[in-house]
Amino acid sequence: MLFKNREDAGKQLAAALEKYRGEDIVVFALPRGGVVPAVAIANRLDAPLDLILTKKIGHPANSEYAICAIAEDGDPICNAAEIELLDPAWFGAATDKVRREINRRRSAYMPALAPQPAGGKTVIVVDDGIATGLTMLAAITALKQRTPKKLIVAIPVVPYDTAKKLMALTDELVSLDIDRNYRGSVGAYYQDFPQLEDSEVLTLLKSVKNKGRSAL
Repeated sequence: MLFKNREDAGKQLAAALEKYRGEDIVVFALPRGGVVPAVAIANRLDAPLDLILTKKIGHPANSEYAICAIAEDGDPICNAAEIELLDPAWFGAATDKVRREINRRRSAYMPALAPQPAGGKTVIVVDDGIATGLTMLAAITALKQRTPKKLIVAIPVVPYDTAKKLMALTDELVSLDIDRNYRGSVGAYYQDFPQLEDSEVLTLLKSVKNKGRSAL
């Protein structure tokens, strides 16, 4: 499957999630890329939107290769085999750096959001795609601590092996493409896949028909 862009993927996901309309829903996006499809889902389902802030820790030899991921109110979720080979001092410094960036993003996005409670609700957590799955696993772990009634992952594309893990950890995985022959990167499934800046995320958040959003 090839999506035109994140908005196209979000609209298709929103249609696949229509059965949840009418439930007590909160949509949580993984910024930055997950905000675009999450906005489409929140608007179609008339649901409030919040963020679950996560960030990967990249390998010191290749920053694009995730060895851990951290959610804002959770512990690192890591590839244990990789961590054992790293200098603990480097890992500690890298973890602190990622936590500072998560805090910076939360402060940057706060003007456009009012925090949404997850307890007892149907929580739909959204990203624009998954590769290793570490950031989504960190988000799932953090959201489970908030005791939702139901936890659903909505994702345009996911590798088959990662999909099996997500199915075991959540109430449902809603995906448009569970690929046994993963193409190696999320961007390979999009015609247009630009990096998003904080200013673009803020504009998107302000566009949401969100009853729980703070006054702008």
